[in-house]
Amino acid sequence: MFQKLLSYNPLYYFSIATFSLLLVLSIIPSIIHVANKLSLFDDIDVDRKSHSYGISRLGGVAIFCSFTITSLLFSGINEYQHSAYLLTSCIMLFAVGLKDDLTGVNANTKFIIQLLVALIMVLLGDVRLTSMYSVFNLYELPYWTSVSCSVLIIMFLTNAFNLIDGIDGLIGITAVIANLTFGFMFAHMNQPAFACIAFSMVGALIGFLRYNFTPAKIFMGDTGSLIIGLVSAVLSLQFIELNKTDGSHLVYYNAAPSIAVAVLIGPIFDAIRVFVLRIIKKGSPFIADNNHIHHRILKLRFNHLQTTFILMIFNVLIIFMALELRYLGNFVLIGILFIMCILFNIILSYLIRSKERKSYKLINLFW
Repeated sequence: MFQKLLSYNPLYYFSIATFSLLLVLSIIPSIIHVANKLSLFDDIDVDRKSHSYGISRLGGVAIFCSFTITSLLFSGINEYQHSAYLLTSCIMLFAVGLKDDLTGVNANTKFIIQLLVALIMVLLGDVRLTSMYSVFNLYELPYWTSVSCSVLIIMFLTNAFNLIDGIDGLIGITAVIANLTFGFMFAHMNQPAFACIAFSMVGALIGFLRYNFTPAKIFMGDTGSLIIGLVSAVLSLQFIELNKTDGSHLVYYNAAPSIAVAVLIGPIFDAIRVFVLRIIKKGSPFIADNNHIHHRILKLRFNHLQTTFILMIFNVLIIFMALELRYLGNFVLIGILFIMCILFNIILSYLIRSKERKSYKLINLFW
């Protein structure tokens, strides 16, 4: 009884985040020291890089260690029976991410590992989207359709977070906002297990940001971004399912899918946008470029910190909008959220082309 009461206390969640933060702060200096000694730096001669000096990409090691240790220590109190599947999946992504950060990994290998991880979470952990919640006028999904959709969502979000890891602080701030929001909502819903996971990640990320804000001393690399994407995907799916309006339990947040989309709108919109544009230009959607939203803001001569905070403010505003307008329903609200993102992108296009004094057609406003 004492442990159950403790798990609902705000100080409990604060302690989790603080413990995770302190772990990262104690680990990263050693990682930087080893990276400097062994010259384990980010490639500085690649066109897409915006730094002129070598920086370690091993910050994800600290995030992984802190998140894993904190989750394991507190999982006994929360008794989250599926935490083993999540931590197993994180270990698999850690392994492939670390190899990629050190020596590189074949794209097919990364895809296979991500697919296995998604299957573990969906088939064994039963982390699934079981309904479309009236989006496109669809509701309950057949089991295998649910499995397929859930696997795709987890893989998409895992890679979406990886894609926004392009400037100092951006992925860290984005993930802090996402996990902090989910953490507060899970705490409000009396779901201490998921709140614990969220706040464990929040603490690790805040500690990492201490060394990642401009001038960055370390990057998180694929090791960190893949794990963050997976955890965020799992939390978003669980948040949606725990607020399913089927009459079996209390619903704390109506239009939960819309709120989840709003929380993760940065990675979601950016990934969809770059994939669509790459396909339109008849290129591979998986070949990296410098046409992400954060790259476009940098063209307006904002620095990394300013760009990060512009996108942070936009993300927070979208979340508040979703929470205030959730009575509109999922289909309408998700449409409004994407219209806001498109308008934001159009404004960026106008400002960029005005600054460059280039003529443009209407369609050019979308990229």
